[in-house]
Amino acid sequence: MHELIQEAETWVALAFLVFVGLLGYLGVHTMMGKSLDDRASRIKGELDEARRLKDEAAQLLAEYERKKQAAEGEAQKIIAEAKAEAERMAVEAKTKIEDFVARRTKMAETKIAQAEAQAAADVRSAAAEAAIAAAEKILTIESKGKLAADLIAKGIEDVRKKLN
Repeated sequence: MHELIQEAETWVALAFLVFVGLLGYLGVHTMMGKSLDDRASRIKGELDEARRLKDEAAQLLAEYERKKQAAEGEAQKIIAEAKAEAERMAVEAKTKIEDFVARRTKMAETKIAQAEAQAAADVRSAAAEAAIAAAEKILTIESKGKLAADLIAKGIEDVRKKLN
């Protein structure tokens, strides 16, 4: 039985050597090496492409960061300009309001002065009319005749001219 086992082991060893020899004769090892080399080249190409894409993405990220910072700077500039414009408009509006109030006050003062002048003129006119009426009454009572009438008329006319 020992011989049989040795014989089977011998046949397995011999078949294995023939199989390996056949593989060598057919160039399977060359094909496997070429396949592995091709795979390594493809993996290397993919790694190179991945590095290139990574570098490109980093450049894009840096560019977008620069654009973001520029946009933020521009936004700050716009905000500052808007604040300055608002302050300028507030000062301008305040000046316009002050001018408007001053003009309205001056107009009111002018109207008040005109009303006072008109009231004074009305009082003088009323006083003149009253003085004329009183003088006419007194002179009518105290003087008689044509001479009295002429004097009264002349006196009334003089008073009217002086008071008006």
